[in-house]
Amino acid sequence: MSFFDRLETRSTDERASALAQALPAQIVNAMKAPGYETLLSGVDAASVTDAKALAELPVLRKSDLVNAQKKNAPFGGFTTLAAHQMDHIFQSPGPIYEPGRSSDDWWRMGRFLHAAGIGKGDIVQNCFGYHLTPAGMIFENGARAVGAAVIPAGTGQTELQVRAAQDIGTTAYAGTPDYLKIILEKADAMGISLGITKAAVGGGALFPSLRQYYADRGIACLQCYATADLGNIAYESAAMEGMIVDEGVLVEIVRPGTGIPVAPGEVGEVVVTSLNPDYPLIRFATGDLSAVMEGVSPCGRSNTRIKGWMGRADQTTKIKGMFVRPEQVADFVAAHPEISKARVIATREGDMDALTVQVEAAGGDTDAWATSVVATLKMKGRIEQVLPGSLPNDGIVIDDQRDYDS
Repeated sequence: MSFFDRLETRSTDERASALAQALPAQIVNAMKAPGYETLLSGVDAASVTDAKALAELPVLRKSDLVNAQKKNAPFGGFTTLAAHQMDHIFQSPGPIYEPGRSSDDWWRMGRFLHAAGIGKGDIVQNCFGYHLTPAGMIFENGARAVGAAVIPAGTGQTELQVRAAQDIGTTAYAGTPDYLKIILEKADAMGISLGITKAAVGGGALFPSLRQYYADRGIACLQCYATADLGNIAYESAAMEGMIVDEGVLVEIVRPGTGIPVAPGEVGEVVVTSLNPDYPLIRFATGDLSAVMEGVSPCGRSNTRIKGWMGRADQTTKIKGMFVRPEQVADFVAAHPEISKARVIATREGDMDALTVQVEAAGGDTDAWATSVVATLKMKGRIEQVLPGSLPNDGIVIDDQRDYDS
């Protein structure tokens, strides 16, 4: 079995020794960024040499980042480089701005793609979006790191996707878990046989039934856990026993809302410290739930494993590969005075995500609401109008009703 680099197989002592050097250096580096002037004020960087010491530092939340970006555009003062020194500047829903660079596997996606068996000789059809959001560039950057060629396909135009895959000879797919099935079904309808044997997916749930569907067609499908802010956090290997934490980050599982680490195996919020020198996010709370797994992966990679994405610590929910935030739902309601309340519901239709927006209003234009949903949530949704007072008075604006066990 081959590995991306020797970092993946370090002993516990080797990894701890490296961390004891890397953490203080990264804290010093972060202190150069104005966004950390208050958060890290009075911190003795030299003493932050392990996870226990790191846990004494404050947590940086997504909402903190959004507020900081409003005051200090575009990155809130949390980068060590100016905006013009970055290769890319992205905008994710919120809006939140993220930096990006095109060199040195900046988002560390190469390690995941290598684990998925992708490398030299492969042609990757990259079906992540390239428009404003960073996922397309994140995976393209990783493909370059492993020596694979890339078709920058983006999303949509399924028939053209099939033609490109056939004509160019696509061997690997990168994109959300469910979109590959759409491509394969379109190819079947067109009477075209594709040569895709590998899939590296993210941005949504890979349901067991969908993974089996790909396996039955001879496609090995593995998933990663990544964010636009942090890049790759953890990834599956062929062993498919949990997700292995990437070597460029330190992951803590904490009690939601407290920043206090929980016991191994206990479900809590994922907090990540990135060792990226350009964007040194320290104890960044993702809002995702997961848990640490005991032991190490049978594949030989020795870093900590987590159980993968297990839901949200807050109501922010990933639907169709995009985050939907309570603030966006509030913006939708504010745009229509006739709406008293709205609730976004995420469900599963087959192997794909579905979005329904329940609108509490006595009257109004459902077509206008549908257009507004696309504008504010960045995706299409089914509109369901209900009478005033019908929605529960429970404060829930985003209701994830998907079943992740089937």
